[in-house]
Amino acid sequence: MAAVKTASVLAFERKLANSDGLLFAGSWSKPDGEWKPVQVKEKAVRGTISNRQKKGASSTKLDQDITNANPQLVDASALPFDCDSLKLAFSLRVLGNLPTPSACNSPDYQEVLSSTIQSYITEQSFSVLAHRYASNIANGRFLWRNRVGAEDISIRVTQKNKEGNSTWVFNGYDLALRDFDYQSDDLKAFADQIQKGLTSDTFTYFQIEAFVKLGEGQEVFPSQELVLDGNSRKSKVLYDVDGTAALHSQKIGNAIRTVDTWYQGSEEIGPISAEPFGSVTSRGKAYRSNKDDFYTLFDKWMEKGQAPETEQQHYVIANLIRGGVFGGKSDA
Repeated sequence: MAAVKTASVLAFERKLANSDGLLFAGSWSKPDGEWKPVQVKEKAVRGTISNRQKKGASSTKLDQDITNANPQLVDASALPFDCDSLKLAFSLRVLGNLPTPSACNSPDYQEVLSSTIQSYITEQSFSVLAHRYASNIANGRFLWRNRVGAEDISIRVTQKNKEGNSTWVFNGYDLALRDFDYQSDDLKAFADQIQKGLTSDTFTYFQIEAFVKLGEGQEVFPSQELVLDGNSRKSKVLYDVDGTAALHSQKIGNAIRTVDTWYQGSEEIGPISAEPFGSVTSRGKAYRSNKDDFYTLFDKWMEKGQAPETEQQHYVIANLIRGGVFGGKSDA
């Protein structure tokens, strides 16, 4: 294959298009009963001094600081006292046509790119990635902090199409968060439909509902907004959609894309989200900065025809499914 240079304009649309996740409260014993929106409410609290003090600060000054009130206005969210369970609901469209980028200004490069991706699809059929995406939904990874300490977790996936609906139900605790070894007929059927969406020219559509038994009145955790206005009256702002507490679509999408176990050190850390540099902001580290980042592998594969190992091919394709702008530097 003749060498080509990466197009200066190159972009892929994301192929896992999920919505925001809405939070509802109800009863574990009545999953099809009434579920009412979880509210975000303001709370005024008196905090204590708990931050680090300057070295050498006197105990007298600390005593004075502690006696001063530290009032804070924050958002909080919790289940009502007549509800013991949380429901998180979101939708997911899985789009196909990955070999065709949404933007590319080099026909020669696009021909090589499309041929290479099509060869991967022919050989791998997205089976590994589809299984991992399905596992991350079936184990409730997208619940994030709402998953911690739950008594029970049930995930219900409904596929809607012209032929009728298909429904699969998973016990979230049956699947581990640190590996993708779990197998079942329902999980395979679900993964097959994700794979079908990725390989088709149209899409597949799913509605996902996660039921989490937490206990009456327990706190729940919507997404926290990034407060860009330094003059905000609240020190913590939670996300809601038309009065219903919610998780950002980006946060749910990040959980679904947590499929990368092919980086150095994965045995210790576990799966991370498919990102060009393996970035994990909560740890302040990029796990793919040692010549195994997306751009290094991608450019060698597309420009020079040097295909990476199969596991690294999965990683590269997962980044294309994630979507983004990947163009090279212009000669101008």
